[in-house]
Formats: sequence, C-alpha cells, structure tokens
Amino acid sequence: MDHLVLEIGLALALIAFAMVVANRFGLSTVPFLIVIGMVVGPHAPKVAMFDFRFISTEPLISFMGRMGVLFLLFYLGLESNVSHLIKAGRSIVIGGSKYIGINFLIGFFFAYFNGFPLSETLVIAGVTTISSSAIVAKILFDYRRTANPETELILGITMFEDVFLAFYLSLISGIVLSQASSVAGVAASGGIALAFIVGTVVIGRWAKPLLDRVFKIASSDVFIVSVFASLFLLAGLGETIHVAEAIGALLLGLVLGETEHSQRMESMVVPFRDFFGSLFFFSFGLSIDPFSLGGAVWLSLGAAVLSLIGVTVAGLLVGRRTGMSTVSSLNIGFTLLARGEFSIIIASLAFTAGLMEIVQPFAALYVLILASAAPILSKESERIYDVTVRIVNWFKRKPEETDQAEPVNEEASFDETDQN
Repeated sequence: MDHLVLEIGLALALIAFAMVVANRFGLSTVPFLIVIGMVVGPHAPKVAMFDFRFISTEPLISFMGRMGVLFLLFYLGLESNVSHLIKAGRSIVIGGSKYIGINFLIGFFFAYFNGFPLSETLVIAGVTTISSSAIVAKILFDYRRTANPETELILGITMFEDVFLAFYLSLISGIVLSQASSVAGVAASGGIALAFIVGTVVIGRWAKPLLDRVFKIASSDVFIVSVFASLFLLAGLGETIHVAEAIGALLLGLVLGETEHSQRMESMVVPFRDFFGSLFFFSFGLSIDPFSLGGAVWLSLGAAVLSLIGVTVAGLLVGRRTGMSTVSSLNIGFTLLARGEFSIIIASLAFTAGLMEIVQPFAALYVLILASAAPILSKESERIYDVTVRIVNWFKRKPEETDQAEPVNEEASFDETDQN
C-alpha cells in the first residue's frame, strides 16, 4: 500500500497510452483498454518500483470501474429519456425488435448447443445481442454519416436496445444473482425487477415538477454532489433487491433526462463518464488471465461469425423494409455489429454470480473481435457491396454471354448495378 498513488498513476499512464494508440488508428478505445489490462495484472512482472501486477490497487481500480458503469448508463439514460423512447416511431420499434430477436436467438442457441447451463446461456445471449452505443456513435461521427438516411434508424435501434437492456439486465441479474432456479423463482425475480423499473419511471414522471425544483441549485459543487448522491443511492437500492446497480443508474438518467436540468447534468457527467469508463474496461482486462483464453478462442470466433451473419441479415431486412438501398442496409448491420461496454457489463454479472469462468474470457475475445471489425466493415461497406455484386453477376452470366461481352459494356453494367 506504500506505492498506492504510484500504482494508480501507472494504471492511468497505461490507459492513456492505449487510448492514444486507438485514436492514432481511428478505432474504438474499448478493445485497446481491455488488451492493455490483460497484458498487465497478476501475471505481469514488477520492475523496480513499478508494479505491473496491480495487486495492491486492484480492489480500488475495480471499484472505480464499477463507478464507470454507473456513469456510462446514467449518461445514456439522460440522452435517451422517457419521452424520446415514447416518441420512437413504429419503424424503429419493428426494426429494433427484428434486430434484437435475430441476434438474441443466435446467441441463445449458440450457447445452448455448446452445452452451457441456463444462467450462462442467458448471459451469453445478452452479450451477443446488445450493440455498443459508444462505438456506434464513433463510427457515425468518424465516417461523417450523421446525415445519412440510415443514421436515424441506427440511432433509433440503439435506443430501442437500451430499453431491452434495462429489462433484460434486470431479469437476468435477478435470476443469476438470486440463484433462482424454479419457474416461480425466476418469475418472482423478474417481477421484482419489472416493478422496480416501472415504479421508478412512473414515480419519476409524476415527480418531474418536484425534481425541477430540487435540482434548481446555483452552486456547481452542491449540484454535482446532489446528482451523484441520487445516482449512488438509487443504484444501491436496486442492488439490494437483486437488480443490477447499472439499471438503477440507467433509470435515474431516464427520469432526470425529463427535467429542465438534463443538459446541465449531461455536460457535468461527461468527464466522469470518460475517466471512470476507461477504468472499467481496463479493470475488466485485469480480471482476464491471457493464458486462460485458449478455451474461449473458438467459441468467440464462432459467435463473432454468427453475429456478423445475424446483423447483416437483420440490417437488410430492416433497411429494405423502410425503402433504403442495399448499401444503406449494409451500413445498418455493420455499424450495429459493434459490441463493447454493454456486453462487458452483462458478462460481469457472470463473475459476480460465480458462474462458469469461461464466460468472461469468451466475452473479452468476442468484444475485441467485433469492436475491431465493425469500424473496418462499416468503412468498406460500399466496396463490399460492389465486390459482392460483381461476384453475383459473374456467376449469373452465361458462358456465351461472357465470351461476347465487351469490357466497356461490362464495366458499364457494373456501374449501373452499383448505382441501383
């Protein structure tokens, strides 16, 4: 404990290095933070006064990581708020249902046929279903697609996923944390979680005028302490009834997002979200022994391939139904392919509940693969479409037509197809 401050400084230096490298390549910081955490940890060496094992500081880093989860979901709730969810269009609800349904079933049956028990199967299905809002937003911004026709639908589906996440995370946290095994036990756990969610939202909307007055605080320091007190109290209250603390944070964000102080809260929480959020991914990496990943490699690769197929099919179904082009539909699938913070949050339940140890390495590798693949596939979506069209046209063309076709006409045909 003599070098506590030094170890925390070393951890922050490693986090900063990982983020600089990620930004240098224009990629999400999530996989880099997880990797840098996996590289160090209990198996790493101690060099002079620099202890890369982080044995003394691991509990503190882990706790700050938990705070990062609260800030991430609190901010997400502030951005979404209940009114935005209610106003979500019919196409978003239908599209989100199709997207979640396809990806959830893929994850569920993948885990089931690989012999996982029910609790682990439900966790893995959640890990493979929810997109990363942070990575999705980064892709749209970095590739200047915020004005694209498919962007509104992408953002709408991520918002719909947030609603699903709230209910699903509450349900499985009630099951795995309370160790409910019977149908009655599962129903009771789910009922308590549902009552907590609905009760918080209803009370919050009813008390909006009161909340507007309570948080009308001129002093910045009193304002921030009051908001954070509410955040930790509601999250802690949820945890006492076996509802994941992250859900309490999300619910508070949804409620306070309705108040007249929502923008002030958003600007206030961003630095805390970024700082403690980076510590969360780093601490998750610290909990993974890289030498134990062998058993999870093929599972992660298999799940990643199936997820790629699932999001492509879902993107085409959702996009084409709303009259979008094939390229725009591919953009929907490839952008939503990104997995990150929410998959890790769901996987952390397995560790808390003492489920099979392979779940966390599986989630780490799965997130690493898709968090890296999604930006690349999204960037090259038009090229992927062009190559696919050329291959399909080549197979469709009869041999005699191929012999008679002139190069110029062939290229023109490709151009015409691409434009369509």
